Amino acid sequence: MANSTENFDRRANHLLRVLQFFGGCVPLHRLQFQFSDSIIQTLLDKELVQVQNTGRGFLLEIAKDF
Repeated sequence: MANSTENFDRRANHLLRVLQFFGGCVPLHRLQFQFSDSIIQTLLDKELVQVQNTGRGFLLEIAKDF
């Protein structure tokens, strides 16, 4: 059985693959039911993703340096 750290890392990697699949950005509200806030926050802290305010909502996008 995988421990919680491996499971967390697997979910974070899955989120990055989802972002890549959708062209690098996804409206944040579409992800909040599929991924926990802690996974999104961890990727933000590691500067792998960034949030962009479009004026009509927020986009989660892959960081330019990634």
